[in-house]
Amino acid sequence: MSAVAAEKRTGRTGDPERRRRPWWTAVLWVVVGFFFLNLVALVASVVVDSFGTKWFGTWLPEGFTLHWYTDAWSQFGLSSVLLVTIEVAVAVIVLSVLIGVPASYALARRTFPGKRLLMVLFVLPILVPPITYGIPLATLLYKLHLAGTLSGVIVANLVPSVPFVILTMTPFIEQIDPKIEAAARMCGAKTTAVFTRILTPLLVPGILAASILVLVRTVGMFELTFLTAGPTSTTLVVTLYNAVFAAGIRANQSVDAMATIYTGSMLVLLIVALRFVNPTQLVTRVGDND
Repeated sequence: MSAVAAEKRTGRTGDPERRRRPWWTAVLWVVVGFFFLNLVALVASVVVDSFGTKWFGTWLPEGFTLHWYTDAWSQFGLSSVLLVTIEVAVAVIVLSVLIGVPASYALARRTFPGKRLLMVLFVLPILVPPITYGIPLATLLYKLHLAGTLSGVIVANLVPSVPFVILTMTPFIEQIDPKIEAAARMCGAKTTAVFTRILTPLLVPGILAASILVLVRTVGMFELTFLTAGPTSTTLVVTLYNAVFAAGIRANQSVDAMATIYTGSMLVLLIVALRFVNPTQLVTRVGDND
């Protein structure tokens, strides 16, 4: 009994698993901290270099300037690139919501054979790397003479965006009591009125969440846009890639300036998404019956 009391006073126990836990916890925190430290240092070096005049062998550049941003803006035509990015994002959001919300309603309210298999098919474009189905998709769009145009880029981005909306909206619709719709129909409301006047106001938070997440995904989508974009339908992420790997000599600071603009825009979108979207709302439920 005295040994047990001594272990309790010193905080030690006979359980070897509890003895190892603080050591593993410390190692985990060190690894995570090292990862984030390198990530922050990498991003910070790009941001600092985008403002620097010369930076060779010193901790900080010799001077700071803003003209690399003006050079990047004019050299890479960022005005038209940002306009194309906004047009693609808005079009993808609108079409994804118009297609995804009715499909989500059907999946949430109806039980039919093959429903679970259909849900798995919707998950595939999100889980599978886009390059695996991007090449066949781009080949099809080239045959249809849509590749290289703004419409082709929009269609390509719809492939993962529509399932994303469906998987996001299905839990929201399942949370709405079907008795509300039944009561409206008993009062003489038609299907269109039930959907527009009753369901749509209740689904506004889910539609907003899905729209923001589709916006973040579309702006950051590189593979599908790169395979289907043309000279007049290139988004910001593809322009950044071309600036880094295309032929020619470019100042590193100009490329870093454009990378900072892209990183800043994505950071703002992610902050807005986390502000309005609850990650637990993204868990979709599949009915027990096929």
